[in-house]
Amino acid sequence: MKILSFQSAVAFGHVGNSAAIFALQRLGLEACPVDTVQFSNHPGYGAWRGGAHPAQSLGDVVDGLDGAGLLDTFGAVLSGYLGLAETGRVVADAVRRLRRVHPAALYVCDPVMGDEDGGLYVADGIPRVFADVLAPLADIVTPNCFELGILTGRSIATAEDAIGAARLLMERGTKAVVATSLPAGDGMIGCLAVNGEGAWVVRTPRLRFSTPPNGGGDTLSALLLAHLLKGCDLPEALSMAVSSLYGVLEKSRAAGGRELALVAGQDEIILPTRFFPPLPVKG
Repeated sequence: MKILSFQSAVAFGHVGNSAAIFALQRLGLEACPVDTVQFSNHPGYGAWRGGAHPAQSLGDVVDGLDGAGLLDTFGAVLSGYLGLAETGRVVADAVRRLRRVHPAALYVCDPVMGDEDGGLYVADGIPRVFADVLAPLADIVTPNCFELGILTGRSIATAEDAIGAARLLMERGTKAVVATSLPAGDGMIGCLAVNGEGAWVVRTPRLRFSTPPNGGGDTLSALLLAHLLKGCDLPEALSMAVSSLYGVLEKSRAAGGRELALVAGQDEIILPTRFFPPLPVKG
């Protein structure tokens, strides 16, 4: 099973494809990156260099795979940070072309746009392409609560808010939603999954960092896709993905750096030290 992954790349650190590809490969899946941008490091450092790849160049990559008869070998698409709004159309085209050959091909869309602390940090037009083009195509959309609010025009403060917003996205075509960074009370944080069969939350202790590492959402989306491809249902895949990410985050905190300790914590990807169960939620 090959996965085509449209995400950012950094020379230093673990975000975007520089996180997701390792996680997918560590779980035994063939993951092939199409890098939407190339940065020296995550912009959160304050100083960085690099830029976005033109959408035409990324389209040429997809055309090259198709022309060589290789696009047919992919069974799933993962997308994250786009860099440019035009890149969303390239991703959508790749999903549609793949589904003409493999109608059941999974598409997981991580609508990377911003967060509560920093607001939107993407180019103009990207929120609209996520809302209008990519989310309706996706089997699963994996926004944080801020991004879920941007996609739906709603304020997300509770699990009930998130479930309502997820249902709205599903009315527009999305098959399932996984909302991250949901406040869960008592020093806990939740990750909520909603599909046509119900809703579930996985709650973990909220880990405190002097400077939180980036790339957690990118890693979670990759792990979620991997476990779905391995045959897990949505609640089980959510539990496995969240549990593995929690283990990696614990390793990251112990290391004292601001990057995800993916290499040091790679055993957590295979078998998490601690499992967090999916709990049914009404709504």
